[in-house]
Amino acid sequence: MKEAKADQFSDPPPVMESDSPPSPEPDFTFAFNDRNFSDRVLRIEILPDVLDYKSDGEAFASISDWARNRKRRRAETEDIIVQCEEQVLNCNMPDTEDFAACENQDEDAVGMIESPSDSVRNYVNDEAAGSNDSSWIWDCSTVLRVETIHISSPILAAKSPFFYKLFSNGMEQSEKRQATLRIHESEEAALMDLLNFMYSNTLSTTTAPSLLDVLKAADKFAVASCMRYCSRLLGQLPMTRDSALLYLDLPSSVLMVDAVQSLTDTAKKFLADRYRELSKFVDEVLNLPLAGIEAVLSSDDLQVASEDAIFDLVLKWARLHYQNVEDRREVIASRLARLIRFPYMSCRKLRKVLSCNDFDPQLASKIVLEALFYKSETPHRQRSLAVENANATYRGFVDRSYKYRPVKLVEFELPRPQCIVYLDLKREECARLFPAGRVYSQAFHLGGQGFFLSAHCNMDQQNSFQCLGLFLGMQEKGSVSFAVDYEFSVRVKPGEEFLSKYKGTYTFTGGKAVGYRNLLATPWTTFMADDSIYFINSVLHLRAELTIRQ
Repeated sequence: MKEAKADQFSDPPPVMESDSPPSPEPDFTFAFNDRNFSDRVLRIEILPDVLDYKSDGEAFASISDWARNRKRRRAETEDIIVQCEEQVLNCNMPDTEDFAACENQDEDAVGMIESPSDSVRNYVNDEAAGSNDSSWIWDCSTVLRVETIHISSPILAAKSPFFYKLFSNGMEQSEKRQATLRIHESEEAALMDLLNFMYSNTLSTTTAPSLLDVLKAADKFAVASCMRYCSRLLGQLPMTRDSALLYLDLPSSVLMVDAVQSLTDTAKKFLADRYRELSKFVDEVLNLPLAGIEAVLSSDDLQVASEDAIFDLVLKWARLHYQNVEDRREVIASRLARLIRFPYMSCRKLRKVLSCNDFDPQLASKIVLEALFYKSETPHRQRSLAVENANATYRGFVDRSYKYRPVKLVEFELPRPQCIVYLDLKREECARLFPAGRVYSQAFHLGGQGFFLSAHCNMDQQNSFQCLGLFLGMQEKGSVSFAVDYEFSVRVKPGEEFLSKYKGTYTFTGGKAVGYRNLLATPWTTFMADDSIYFINSVLHLRAELTIRQ
């Protein structure tokens, strides 16, 4: 008979993968706490909270209150852990009389909790090692009250490895009809919700603090399906900055990290959307914790001036949160550098990376070299690298929604100061310019002066139709003026060679610009047509050659 009972909980056969949708979980609500459908009694001993903890009846007003209370409990628990360990040691002393008195005279409870088999003890110890919560300590506090529930061991064992091991560990107590758990009073409501879920696959609670309590209980008792259910419900509730940061911290405080992955992904998306227009929230972003800044800067949709601004922000954040230079180098190398998309930084800023004391010199050299190699690749190869990198966690070759578009630059010092600037615009970027938009390039330098290109959707000279315009401007900087020869070209099909459109000479002073309202001598509709000769693999390739006249 004993062998038959052991077989009841033997390891289940492996589940074969199937393309068909999963079957709905069976509903055993009718069997919950019903002796007619139960084979055991679960005895729940309710212990007083070691700390002052708000009960479910005193629900937290917000998730921020829940987080602050949880953090306070964790900190205070560390202060009393030595005392609790002393109590546990006293409970396990070989003196029989002391042991019995400590355990409140309940022989069955002692058998299940204080003398488990090695398998259950190891499981509980392994789980406790990864938990920051004091409720895993099997202490000797006075039992406030005892609740008993009729349970079906197959249902609980099927949902939870914890209960599977509890009911199948081969010890004498596993043959008994009674199992005992000890929890703190503040955990009672969450445990009851969890047990209900294991039968019904649903929860009645709907508030974020209560769902978090159930999620924590599900993690302790290894009910992954309940953790995923709580994560899904929490992700559907209105989110705030504080709740999103709390969800991002969950992987560091739970054992089954995969079960909360969907919630942390939702939190990351919330923060990325909240701070999309980064320039409006610089101070707020600088005060985010590490997980928060990672979530924001991992987004492709950040609306920033250029990747140079991201580099500056990362350095400012690191210097604010890590005053020690060695600590700062470590966090930049291990966590922050991968958030910066160096291939889209300007060459002038890449030079600053090499001389930046916050970067390890070897790391800085490697980063800059990779960025320069990317810049030197053909547009086709750059697109291939971006596609290959598209599904990576950190997408270094994928550009963002920059206010100032990156350019590629080739410079010459002799026989005269000269530079060739390449500006690529995607078809969708051009489409967004209609009817009167404009897009600017990153600044580039020639003869010590800063210049930029700007592409416009504007009316032609006769004001009869919209068309593409291209302009070259000099940044505002003093009263210096000098003459520049310039030439604008565009790559066209079928040969995919650059075709010169306009050339001329212009004497620049700070803030001035020169260009052509109708660069391609064609209406906007023709330029944007599906069979347009100007888009090669959905990219418009523009080129400007600048030479200083002497």
